Amino acid sequence: MITPDQLPLPLPVRAALGREDYFVGQSNGLAVALLDNWQNWPNGKMVLVGPSGAGKTHLAHVWAAETGAAIVPAASLPDADIPTLATAPICVEDGDRIAGDRPAEEALFHLHNLALAQRQPLLVTARSAPPLWPLVIADLKSRMEGTQTATLPDPDDTLLAAVIAKMLADRQCVPAADVIPYLVRHMPRSFAMARALVTALDANAMGRPKGITRSLAREVLTRLDPGQRPEAE
Repeated sequence: MITPDQLPLPLPVRAALGREDYFVGQSNGLAVALLDNWQNWPNGKMVLVGPSGAGKTHLAHVWAAETGAAIVPAASLPDADIPTLATAPICVEDGDRIAGDRPAEEALFHLHNLALAQRQPLLVTARSAPPLWPLVIADLKSRMEGTQTATLPDPDDTLLAAVIAKMLADRQCVPAADVIPYLVRHMPRSFAMARALVTALDANAMGRPKGITRSLAREVLTRLDPGQRPEAE
């Protein structure tokens, strides 16, 4: 029985965002190589595209550490000092999410032009490629569509295992040795599902003496993906 002074407390999630914490595999290797080659980006700009959880923010922090860039959410650009931002490398996160927000689009348009004029590299992250952004400013739309993209696809098995291991480590969770291989064999191949599974495993493991076991993994996976019905093995 767990006594009051043994009640499990949720620990803060501390994401490790260094280069040594990012696993490069076959599926994401090309995107990472394009990002590393930032000195040779066409017109000094790049759009990093990938689904939620793909590691865009992680790679943005790696790139920022290497270049001295500031990282700014696209939605906050209307309140930013655009001329100052354009004097150094700059990363704008979630560029696709400001579509239809004219002040934010105008701010990104001016930042884009000033950064290129001053030969400062510009990295923009997004969940989809620029041709899919419903931008209202035609000049910004054409400039974004003319920007080279690096795409982070859904993960292969090796990358998926590494992503789950990192997410668990960020939450200070230590699973049983057979948990991650079991999940990789049975779960849908997506970063979003990996994040949902890790969140649920962390929440459900609290108070269980054995922590994160394969039995718990099967229980959580079945709940999150009822159509999957993985065998116990």
